[in-house]
Amino acid sequence: METFAERVAGIDIGKADVKVCLRVPSTRVGRRHSEIRTFATTTRSLLALRDWLIEEQVTLVGMESTGEYWRPVYYLLEEIVECWLINPQHIKVVPGRKSDVSDAAWIAQLVEHGLVRPSFVPPPPIRRLRDLTRFRSSLIHDKTRQVQRLHNVLEDAGIKLSLVATDIMGVSGRLMISALIAGQREPEQLAELALGRLKKKNAALIDALTGRFDDHHGLLAQMMLDQIDSLDAAVAKLDIQIDASIEPFRQIQEHLVTIPGVGKRASEVIIAETGADMARFATPGHLSSWAGLCPGNNESAGKRFSGKTRNGNAWLCGILGDCATAAARSKNTYIAERHRRLQRRRGRKRAKVAISRTILESAWWIMSRNVDYQDLGPEHFLTRTPNPARRAHRLVLELRALGYDIPALTTPAAIST
Repeated sequence: METFAERVAGIDIGKADVKVCLRVPSTRVGRRHSEIRTFATTTRSLLALRDWLIEEQVTLVGMESTGEYWRPVYYLLEEIVECWLINPQHIKVVPGRKSDVSDAAWIAQLVEHGLVRPSFVPPPPIRRLRDLTRFRSSLIHDKTRQVQRLHNVLEDAGIKLSLVATDIMGVSGRLMISALIAGQREPEQLAELALGRLKKKNAALIDALTGRFDDHHGLLAQMMLDQIDSLDAAVAKLDIQIDASIEPFRQIQEHLVTIPGVGKRASEVIIAETGADMARFATPGHLSSWAGLCPGNNESAGKRFSGKTRNGNAWLCGILGDCATAAARSKNTYIAERHRRLQRRRGRKRAKVAISRTILESAWWIMSRNVDYQDLGPEHFLTRTPNPARRAHRLVLELRALGYDIPALTTPAAIST
């Protein structure tokens, strides 16, 4: 088998130690020499591993992406040798190999012959930005959980504020909840705290705020509000830090926000997860495949099996799903019209995935060419047909299917051209 790299190492990573298999040319012609050593995962032991690889003149190291344990090993070795982070699914396809030593030897052989592909690991600046955006997303999810818990407390007390107010954490909702915690129990007095359009729903508010809210509910609600305020403060600090870290990519961000549905935070996540350098992805399709937004190719013996999308980048797919939902509600845009047509034929979930892919591939072109998004407009689907006669014939057939008596508008010859 053709040798991709002469001096390689395969690393099986655990929490406490790593097994390293070194494969280099042997003194005997046409043979390979293997040596396996064990190192602890402490920094001092990993530095000894690095010195050993330097001494052996290793040019390529492959390791399995095991949880978070691969990070210290990868970050120490990437400075002195090319490192490949390998998807475990691409390694464990051969049965009968399940021990740390055999795994390290198997990884070394796969890397030696170039039989696996490395995963995308962004450079340090992008990694730091990614840590910030992912932590912010986690905090926002935690806040959502706290708001849901607060909603459950209000439901337990018989307070149906969510039936009248769209957002119980809005200005009016927050004032009413704070008044309940402070001891105000009169529904009429609580309803007077409504602001804006909620003032017109005074009668409904009085009914919704009539319940059995007591000091027990007040204690729980106050603790939840404190948690929400603390999370809001943490998210605000992260926003400041992310805004400073995104400065080298400011121009790209300004182009990304021109895509319908993509806001400031979404553009920051797209840059952090993709790395902004599209040289890594040859085509928009490659980026969609890496993100897990394209159909699977599962065919055997002429039969096609399930082609559902695989598990890709959850952080990127999550924010793209939010962008797709927002873009579907936009007015007079190509993406909104495309979502409407796909939802009618394929359902809401498939339409959401398709629109997420459309946004991501648009982002690929924007980051590749450093240009603004150019919307095709909602009329694109009506004007893209190159043959007007064919489109007219199709519309006539649709009207006839609805029961209308429409004469033929074109000749068969014109339709076939």
